[in-house]
Amino acid sequence: MDKIVIRGGERLIGEAGVSGSKNASLPIFAASLLTEGENLLHNVPRLQDIQTISKVLKNLGVKVHGEGNTYRIDATEVTNEEAPYDLVKTMRASILVLGPLIARLGKARVSLPGGCAIGARPINLHLMGLEAMGAKIELRSGYVEAKADRLKGATISFDTATVTGTENLMMAATLAKGKTVLQNAAMEPEVSDLANVLKKMGAKIEGVGTSLIEIEGVESLHPTEHTVIPDRIEAGTLMIAAGLTRGNIKLLKCPFRHMETVILKLRETGMEIEPEGEGVRVVGTRRIRSVDVKTQPYPGFPTDMQAQFMTLMSLARGLSIITETIFENRFIHVNELQRMGADIRIQGNTAIIQGVESLNGAKVMASDLRASASLILAGLAADGVTEVSRVYHLDRGYEGLEKKLAGLGANIRRVKEEG
Repeated sequence: MDKIVIRGGERLIGEAGVSGSKNASLPIFAASLLTEGENLLHNVPRLQDIQTISKVLKNLGVKVHGEGNTYRIDATEVTNEEAPYDLVKTMRASILVLGPLIARLGKARVSLPGGCAIGARPINLHLMGLEAMGAKIELRSGYVEAKADRLKGATISFDTATVTGTENLMMAATLAKGKTVLQNAAMEPEVSDLANVLKKMGAKIEGVGTSLIEIEGVESLHPTEHTVIPDRIEAGTLMIAAGLTRGNIKLLKCPFRHMETVILKLRETGMEIEPEGEGVRVVGTRRIRSVDVKTQPYPGFPTDMQAQFMTLMSLARGLSIITETIFENRFIHVNELQRMGADIRIQGNTAIIQGVESLNGAKVMASDLRASASLILAGLAADGVTEVSRVYHLDRGYEGLEKKLAGLGANIRRVKEEG
């Protein structure tokens, strides 16, 4: 098992490219199930989650071939309708094959999902929507078993905005009979990227990027070519790395327009963030100002940036409050930050952070994907050496993060853990 070792104190300077979005790539891979023929996808990040969704598709009979950041996916022959527990348990996004399988084959058997330990993320809204579209659904032995001769259009109102629920039902609706209306749909850029791919495939979708999406079902879709959008969470993580180290970096392929709320909050801390040529210039400040944050669905502050922002606030002047409204267990990185000297108190879904003068290097353990990033960020700013173990979480969502940081001047390396 790998760990990442960081000697803090180096100022980050230089240029780094932002990789393709994990959360956009995964549903687009699932969408390939809706077509016969070869889909060509560019700017796909090399991540463990991409390997997992590839295995799920291959298990269904789909041909998946990746070379660098380009993937060819051919679902002409879908020979199996089951996504087994052994694959789905490692990544909850595997549930995204449910809607396309029912739309394409009229049946699906998909294991209930697993993934990061950041709280219960039920799929009841997915199932409610599919039932409204005429699917017969049973939960049996840990699997969702669904059947439908052909899905029918329906009006579906989500009680709470759900990204994967919106994506699953949007994909299912593309081949349904009649019109489907999704109310209170998720508005994340990754949802819009999927919708744009589906439209390239021949789907009829209106309202992309809004909370009201309308899909007129068609008889069939065709394969397409697409370049995945850059990853706004990776971009935000690198911005905070610059902020913590008083750095001066330029991010290439940065999704600036998808990051308005994050950038506004980072500017409030004293950081300078401005477009520059084909990139974005990010300059840290000597005195980080404390800023309060409340996570919200897009276009609000993303829950996937909460842990990283907490690390930044650990070294800010004064008191800051972070409120987590999306996932109930997303403060499990706090104990590790406290081991490094952070002054953080938890009250329910609120973290109260009193900024300290410095953090100290320590041996810490990652508990989920974004927590791993927050600990690496802390290590960049800490005095001494920080060792972050269980970084397989990091590999699920960041493409060579330690290499990018090293390229900017960080003293960071990946090593094998002994024993």
